[in-house]
Amino acid sequence: MPKRMTLASWNVNGIRAAEKKGFFDWLHDRKYHVIGLQETKAHVGQLSPKTVHPDGYESYWSSAVRKGYSGTAVYTRVSPTFAETTFSDSCLDGEGRIVLLEFDEFYYFNVYFPNGGMGPERLAFKLEFYKRFFDLVETYRKKKPIVVCGDVNTAHTEIDLARPKENQNTSGFMPIERKWVENFIKAGYIDTFRMFNKDPGHYTWWDMKSGARARNVGWRIDYFFVSEELKKHVKKSWIETDTLGSDHCPVVLELSF
Repeated sequence: MPKRMTLASWNVNGIRAAEKKGFFDWLHDRKYHVIGLQETKAHVGQLSPKTVHPDGYESYWSSAVRKGYSGTAVYTRVSPTFAETTFSDSCLDGEGRIVLLEFDEFYYFNVYFPNGGMGPERLAFKLEFYKRFFDLVETYRKKKPIVVCGDVNTAHTEIDLARPKENQNTSGFMPIERKWVENFIKAGYIDTFRMFNKDPGHYTWWDMKSGARARNVGWRIDYFFVSEELKKHVKKSWIETDTLGSDHCPVVLELSF
């Protein structure tokens, strides 16, 4: 494994749509070691060979049963020692929300957490997913440190979205959702961006319909977390605000061993 690893995470809002907007130019330009994608909205059989296996990368895919919905994928230039996309759990499986890879120094989880905004049933599902994912990651943490990246679909604190007061009762900023993020951090998972930047105004998602990105009226709902054991290995963590192609932008983490 390289002594320095740079990992990126991006909700691409459809890999086929992102491909038409220059995603693979970005991929080959950045040359990040590991790239976790969320909301791929595709089954492997619907994609071209170059999309599934771009030059220089292995890929791992988890697709929802329902076509055109959810889905995660990882492109990696570093071969993992282990990969898994199903966990014998009806809540965690079925919607293609998790890709787990094992590397020499850590377990890596790329996750597309559910959106709770479609009504009470989906909010309940989101909270149950949160609970079961925490139990899953804690099991793996007993064996090796953890990296978690992805679209968590919740802004943690008031500085993580542009209009906190107006969104107190909106899914993605409800107290019960924020409490899970708080408890995750208290359990020893570090929000790496906040290691380096404590300021407001830094977001990863903007509503496209209202043109919110141009006004930077956004939410920070995409994260890189590391377990406490990896804190000393974190060198940088940042948001690629200027990268276009989705309603989200990439977030990036650099580790050194």
